[in-house]
Amino acid sequence: MSYIIRFFTWWNRATLSTGLWTLLYGERVGSDEFGNVYYRRRGGKKDKALGIERRWVIYKGYAEGSATPPGWYGWLHHTVDTPPTEERYAPKEWELPHMPNLTGTPAAYRPPGSILSTGRRAPAGGDYQAWTPEG
Repeated sequence: MSYIIRFFTWWNRATLSTGLWTLLYGERVGSDEFGNVYYRRRGGKKDKALGIERRWVIYKGYAEGSATPPGWYGWLHHTVDTPPTEERYAPKEWELPHMPNLTGTPAAYRPPGSILSTGRRAPAGGDYQAWTPEG
């Protein structure tokens, strides 16, 4: 059943054609803390159509671009040539851990007063004065 789902859906992991392309031409470069696996063209061979090395990711679960951490994002988009697995990077103390976009999920940010928020909106206080035109 999972092969049938992979045949017809592109948003959940990889399609069968992407899996076949990866098997035939891909070279695994590494994975991230979310379980996404990163590949490049075997041997770093340049793509004739692109003129650069082809790089791609197979997401674990739902294919969401915001689930790509910054280091891997830079490598995928040819901003840096060295993949994060070959670097000795230590995050700064002020850096927060990467989080994917949570919009549309139960964990999404809901400000106070939102109809989707569990709390109640604070009543309008005396700090508001309605504008009236002079004239």
